[in-house]
Amino acid sequence: MTINRWRLDGQVALVTGASAGIGRAIAAELLGLGADLLLVARDEAALEATRTELEDEFPEARVRAFPADVSDAEQRREIFDWVEDLGEGLQLLVNNAGTNTSRAAMDYGDEEWRQIFETNLFSAFELSRFAFPLLSQHAVSSIVNVGSVSGLTHVRTGAPYGMSKAALHQLTKNLACEWAEDGVRVNAVAPWYIRTRRTSAKLANPDYLDEVIDRTPMGRVGEPEEVAAAVAFLCLPAASYITGECIAVDGGFLRYGF
Repeated sequence: MTINRWRLDGQVALVTGASAGIGRAIAAELLGLGADLLLVARDEAALEATRTELEDEFPEARVRAFPADVSDAEQRREIFDWVEDLGEGLQLLVNNAGTNTSRAAMDYGDEEWRQIFETNLFSAFELSRFAFPLLSQHAVSSIVNVGSVSGLTHVRTGAPYGMSKAALHQLTKNLACEWAEDGVRVNAVAPWYIRTRRTSAKLANPDYLDEVIDRTPMGRVGEPEEVAAAVAFLCLPAASYITGECIAVDGGFLRYGF
């Protein structure tokens, strides 16, 4: 049977930070392409509500959920105990969970900036390592990390966030090279401002919104579904010769110049 290069039928995908925003949009996009979903987020009530909504929207797919905080090392292990107990393998991992607190560099407490790294970087590294034995069992498997343009240039997010995302982009390159021989592709996306609950407060300031739009050639803020589409493409068999890449989903922001 010929594999449909633009479908994910029969593949199992694990998405972190899946209860809202970009994570939820990624889950919906992958379900629409035929994948079965394993959803992870720390807010159990929001996660269950999302799981129920997605099941209603995609009645032919299987959507399962596991509440966990990926910043906690023990809970990261519990996620993969759950995945292995399901006994269905894993073809796709999307490391989407992230957090941030914007401050001047000298204003962060030690616990505060370390938490940003635990959530944004260390979780992706460890979850990828846990996933590798499962992913490498398949001829077609993929990891996609959700980075940020703040890992490529300065965007006023605060140093720890930018540092963690820059390191995540480098992790993407390293794992892509190391795991290519095992059939595991590793890529990333780097969004600019996307209209989500996390960005709503900043974008509600009309002066700040004008600044953002003025620096964005397409003249608007992005939508979660636009990031999800890029993530989904990188998961597809059609992207089988793409690894180690970081695709900016930024309306042209990084190319603007002066």
